[in-house]
Amino acid sequence: MRAPAFWDNPAEAPGWQARVLAPLGALYGWLTARRLARGAPAREGVPVICVGNINVGGTGKTPTVIWLLEQLGRMGHRPHVISKGYGGTVEGPVRVDPARHSATRVGDEPLLIAAFGEVWVGKDRVATARAAVEGGASVLIMDDGFQDPALAKDLSIVVVDAAKGFGNGRCLPAGPLREPVHAGLRRADLVLSIGDADAQAAFGADLGGVPRARGEMQPLQTGMDWAGSRVLAFAGIGNPEKFFTTLRREGAQIVRAEALDDHQKFGPGMLNRLEAEAKALNAQLVTTEKDAARLPLSFRHKVITLPVRLHVEEEDPVRDILKKAAPAP
Repeated sequence: MRAPAFWDNPAEAPGWQARVLAPLGALYGWLTARRLARGAPAREGVPVICVGNINVGGTGKTPTVIWLLEQLGRMGHRPHVISKGYGGTVEGPVRVDPARHSATRVGDEPLLIAAFGEVWVGKDRVATARAAVEGGASVLIMDDGFQDPALAKDLSIVVVDAAKGFGNGRCLPAGPLREPVHAGLRRADLVLSIGDADAQAAFGADLGGVPRARGEMQPLQTGMDWAGSRVLAFAGIGNPEKFFTTLRREGAQIVRAEALDDHQKFGPGMLNRLEAEAKALNAQLVTTEKDAARLPLSFRHKVITLPVRLHVEEEDPVRDILKKAAPAP
């Protein structure tokens, strides 16, 4: 589902649609708070770092998880990622194996992350955490789950798109939020805003004293020269336009850009159409790493990816926060 435009309105002028839907948004926020108040969260004996968000949709959680895998590994940890495997069919818990699992089974994001470290998928987060610990994890990175009270968290990082902020400040369906901003920030230990310098400067949310780190997605230097390349770009991520903008900044000439729904499945009809259009336009098919994980192997060689990685400004303060939550083993 594509997010409605009024979700991005400023909080002081959310639009008539948001005002009409406000009672439903208030109910959604109340239900989230009620769920969070249930029971005592479980502990599985190792620190848990949650990478979540207050907004729905893509804010940069997957690149953040990959960055954390690298940082925690440098600290001497054996970090394992746990995920519900959105879009996958496996019940789990199961350790993701890129050699035998597909995105249909385990989800596209876990499959992508598994190229960088150990990943476990399961619908029951507590059972999945237990399996990861038994599998050798010294620290767990929880991909999403900020609003899930089942597992105790030692550090909660809220990721937000610096350009969009918290949208119109309303909960679903009146706005893009899973819960009111002030309620979510009370449980957060760090806010990571992701965007370029202009977006970071414009990000004006009141974080209530929660520390803020700044990050930006930067293309990985692979030796590929994009300058002047004619491309047909397609992306089924939270904000496809960010991908298209990155391609243009690299010098690519986008002759057609197709924005798909987040996690949209690639059927034979769509893939045949994209291939035919690229051929007619004399253009190269290009997509994101996450989208490539969902492509059938028989089609993947026809598509080039533009890999990007998270660059965190002033990494040392963030590392200090990590070390306090998850001391080196």
